[in-house]
Amino acid sequence: MKIMRYQDYIDEDYTPKDSDVICDFRFEHDDSVSFEWAAGGIAAESSIGTWDPDLTTMTPDIEKLAARVFSIDKEKNRIRVAYPSEVFEAGNISQIQSSITGNIFGLEELTRLKLMDFEFPKEMVESFPGPQLGISGVRELTGVEERPLTGTIVKPKLGLTDSEHAEVAYEAWCGGLDIVKDDENLTSMTFDKYEDRIPKTLEKRDQAEEETGEKKIFFPNITAPVREMKKRADLAIDQGSEYVMIDILTAGWSALQEMREYLEGREIGIHAHRAQHAAYTRLKRHGISMLSIAKFARMVGVDNLHAGTVVGKMEGEKQETLDIYNFLKSDLYGLKKTIPVASGGLHPGLVDDLIDIFGNDFVIQAGGGVHGHPEGTRKGAKAMRQAVEATTQGIELEDYAQDHEELRKALDKWG
Repeated sequence: MKIMRYQDYIDEDYTPKDSDVICDFRFEHDDSVSFEWAAGGIAAESSIGTWDPDLTTMTPDIEKLAARVFSIDKEKNRIRVAYPSEVFEAGNISQIQSSITGNIFGLEELTRLKLMDFEFPKEMVESFPGPQLGISGVRELTGVEERPLTGTIVKPKLGLTDSEHAEVAYEAWCGGLDIVKDDENLTSMTFDKYEDRIPKTLEKRDQAEEETGEKKIFFPNITAPVREMKKRADLAIDQGSEYVMIDILTAGWSALQEMREYLEGREIGIHAHRAQHAAYTRLKRHGISMLSIAKFARMVGVDNLHAGTVVGKMEGEKQETLDIYNFLKSDLYGLKKTIPVASGGLHPGLVDDLIDIFGNDFVIQAGGGVHGHPEGTRKGAKAMRQAVEATTQGIELEDYAQDHEELRKALDKWG
């Protein structure tokens, strides 16, 4: 029987199989151990190994399931690890994450560790449903074929009554926005009960559709324990909603997976808010990358995902954000594509930059950049729509603003 020390999990001659799961890690280690010890420890502890290499229970059949560090870049503190697919339960997002982001983050000798990226084999990807609507379904639902979709979040985040919330949504829709959503911490409050807010807001949506002749969408936040999420989803669907919103990280991956299965066949989209993501993603040298979170989310089946802005108030480097957008919109073994959402500190003056960076297949979502307009929500929504119209027609915002007062006043305020 072979003794499986941490260093024995390194095999730079190994060529990954098509069926392997490949993970990219960046790490730093304590001076008490070598780079090779730390690298092997990551592979060992995330597959079959443990701290004591002299296991009487280790057999040759088990050794075949060991992860292998097949690529090392000491200069960048990066390694690539190949895992046999047999160590994962296909279709179980919780078990998969417990393996590749589980105990290894607790190893004392690892002072920093970040999951940068991963690649799943075809069979594992296909064990998940992916989005139910996808980009094509969202465009079909709205009737918006080419330009970016536009949306807002009802602001302030908390404090409005159900009737006030519905009225703000109505003003945004009538101003020309396609989407209105709840914010991440608005669920069912004493001053704004979910069961009261949903019918009132959807009634206002119907009124806005009749007045504008355009399709409008509402994303009600159903985040809660799973049993309650199902009830809230049913209420929204019964009232005519085509979407629900879930705070996917605070609700949890298992909850998201169960809700995606619960909504299967009902043609209901899931808008995924990434609240809490920065606790995992923000540190460049530790945590889980937003690209990894985006990959998990698309496979499990979200239709929309907050994916960064490059411009605005939220952190995020340009190339990293582009990588996320490109993945969400890429071909992936037949899974539908997730539409990225740019949100956080946006206003009409940034629309041309956003479209230049991301193209047209995304959602421009502004909260304060709509409701903070000097003349209110409806004019703020008009300014956002005008900025999109100008940019997609190749007209400079300043030039378009000369004949569009709402956009001019937005640019006067925000630049």
